[in-house]
Amino acid sequence: MSSQETLKQELLREIEKLPEYRLQTVLSFVHFLLAQQKSEGEPDSHQDPILEFIGGVSHGTLAQDIDEELYGR
Repeated sequence: MSSQETLKQELLREIEKLPEYRLQTVLSFVHFLLAQQKSEGEPDSHQDPILEFIGGVSHGTLAQDIDEELYGR
């Protein structure tokens, strides 16, 4: 039996001991953790429109000779 499976079983045993009114709190915390896990993953370009644009001019004419323009190289 893996340690993760053992941990899940322990969580289930402990949750079984909680009164019914506390289960909503546990569920809310689990939802919070899942949302946090999702937000730590890849950025969602639908949430931040600038992410859709990143790299949009990396090879276009707007970026041509930009180093020379900015740094005089």
